Amino acid sequence: MRGEEEKRHKKEQIIPEVKLDRKTPVSFEKEVEPILVNKCAFCHSGQIKEGKFDLTSYDTMMRGGKRGPAVIPGKGAESLLFKLSKKEIRPYMPPKSEEPVTAQELALIKLWIDQGAKPPTGSRETIKVVLKAPPTIVTPVLGVAVSADKSAVAAGRGNQIHVYDGAKGDHIRSLNDPAVVGADKKPLNAAHLSLVESLVYSPDGKWLASGSYQEVKLWDAKTGELRKTITGFAERVVTLAFSNNSKLLACGGGAPTQEGELKLIDAESGKVVQDIKTNVHSDTVFGVAFSPDDKSIVSGGADKFVKTFDVASGKFLKSFEGHTHHVMGVGWSGDGKLLASAGADNVVKIWDYEKGEQVRTINAATKQLTSLVFVGKKNDFLTTSGDNQARMWSITGGNNRNFTSEGGDFLYCIATSPDGAVVAAGAQDGGVRLFNGATGAVIKTLLPPGVLKAEPKKEEPKKMEPKKKK
Repeated sequence: MRGEEEKRHKKEQIIPEVKLDRKTPVSFEKEVEPILVNKCAFCHSGQIKEGKFDLTSYDTMMRGGKRGPAVIPGKGAESLLFKLSKKEIRPYMPPKSEEPVTAQELALIKLWIDQGAKPPTGSRETIKVVLKAPPTIVTPVLGVAVSADKSAVAAGRGNQIHVYDGAKGDHIRSLNDPAVVGADKKPLNAAHLSLVESLVYSPDGKWLASGSYQEVKLWDAKTGELRKTITGFAERVVTLAFSNNSKLLACGGGAPTQEGELKLIDAESGKVVQDIKTNVHSDTVFGVAFSPDDKSIVSGGADKFVKTFDVASGKFLKSFEGHTHHVMGVGWSGDGKLLASAGADNVVKIWDYEKGEQVRTINAATKQLTSLVFVGKKNDFLTTSGDNQARMWSITGGNNRNFTSEGGDFLYCIATSPDGAVVAAGAQDGGVRLFNGATGAVIKTLLPPGVLKAEPKKEEPKKMEPKKKK
């Protein structure tokens, strides 16, 4: 019976093949990539890569994912990308809840693969993205923030922002922008239309900033009301940092493989005061932080560089080279003399800022590091990684420790109160691990509103069978 249902379901879902009557080459950047960006990118780009399959660029796509190569040049019908998109095999791509590729789009993908899956031939053009709400299956916490007074913890899941009590972990509110509507023009009761990629509270407790696709929003940290929407960004805003005086907001992101984006926003007016262009990163900016005196910012990007810029002028100051993969997080020591950077190469590098030299390399994780944040103006900093560990380090060496691990999920982001007492880390499963910063113990796992944590099954005591008499 189950087999018959599966066959019927498959027959209903499968996308029919159509043959394209054309002999001209299919362009990846003009014809195939726009399909992938608009139909598949939510689950396979940026920080979310379901099945370890990354559609950020041609090169990452051709590397395939957990199930091996996704594209076999010259063999469209045998390629995993084609089979998943056609809904010939599970898991379907896009998922059932989302708009599937059309028969024409599927034929275009197949023909491109049959023609040899040729790479882009020229400079990448700007793709027109049809902005829509993310699939409901997208629940990883990509952004997390802890208020300076420790009263609140904010988490970004999908297009939602949930705020919790910093001490008890109870859900306080979910942020809502009434202007965010779906294709049917009905309110979505969401903070953004697209994914919430980054979150940060201002040190003075006034603002909660959130970054998403081509926009940043400033919310009243006390009431949850939306105060400002700042647009004009080229791509996703994946990293945010307030200056220590709370007057400026640094926003980082940019189009993958094209150009990094780094802007400074006046928090009170919402206006851009610096749009840094000279010597900015050549790829997405994943980390940004202000120096203790607010005179400089440090940034890290997918181009493997750590760079610093003057806040007042936007002028490029220094560049630090040494990572062999994306730089995912950066920060400044409390005295401003040292920098720390965390990379997808699993290492943290410590730099002498004045000399521009590397001080040491720390083998910090068994999988890629995903974020780094300093504890206030101290010399301690925190990291998260794909090996499900949150860790605290001292920039001067020693005093390093792992936080209690709960579950085996990939951790994407981390935030702390200025005194380090409350630490929160966002996970792949949608949970936020709330830690006691002093002991490293888990206080609570913060789940989406209405979701109850599954209790472990209690084993029934085995009944003793009476022994048979011989």
